[in-house]
Amino acid sequence: MCTCLQGYDLIGITETWWDGSYDGSVGMEGYRLFRKDRQGRRGGGVALYVNDQLECMELRLGMDEEPTESLWVRTKGRTGTEDICYRPPNQEDQVAEILYRQIGAASCSQVLVLMGDFNHSNICWRDNTAGHKQSRRFLECIDDNFLLQVIEEPTRRGAMLDLVLTNKEGLVGNVKLGDSLGCSDHEMVEFKILRTARRVHSKLTTLDFRRADSGLFRDLLGRVPWDKDQRGSQAKMPRGLNG
Repeated sequence: MCTCLQGYDLIGITETWWDGSYDGSVGMEGYRLFRKDRQGRRGGGVALYVNDQLECMELRLGMDEEPTESLWVRTKGRTGTEDICYRPPNQEDQVAEILYRQIGAASCSQVLVLMGDFNHSNICWRDNTAGHKQSRRFLECIDDNFLLQVIEEPTRRGAMLDLVLTNKEGLVGNVKLGDSLGCSDHEMVEFKILRTARRVHSKLTTLDFRRADSGLFRDLLGRVPWDKDQRGSQAKMPRGLNG
């Protein structure tokens, strides 16, 4: 119903709790489905629906390592990657480091949008600080890969667990938090991926010395009185100016 009303191009879902028994019931007409179910036990899982009008392919970022609950999909025309990720609250440090390496590889894309439930409830995004070791390591990964976090309001019971990260300022806009979907206790996050990210203009000015009037410069410099050095000899002008 939400898809029909809003016409989303991308739909990311965390904690799907799917397994093989759902294979015939989770498809949606007009969308290509990418999914990764939790293996070995119940719970978790992520899914990403992509409008079938968009050319897309799943990326294999470090998938030869221990699997993480993350999907990395590149869509043609956006020259970048849209991703969905779920970080379990009890995730081991080793698995977290695999995820951070995947984020590092994905951040090399021209355009990266990473969304998901990261379960870092103790991060203060205003001050960029955290009270837990794992959360501080997550902040280091974000800083090392120059990612921006755009969610500003809590998404679950006063905690900001669901995040949207991007590597381009102005790429993500119109961020809105909606009602919960079904029996989920997380609020839905809706946003737009803009076609042209806002560029940050540098105020640094670079001088082109090849266009300088060297003759005028030598004339002006020649009018400056020169002091004697300690040996009593006339101080010399730079070789490049006096020939």
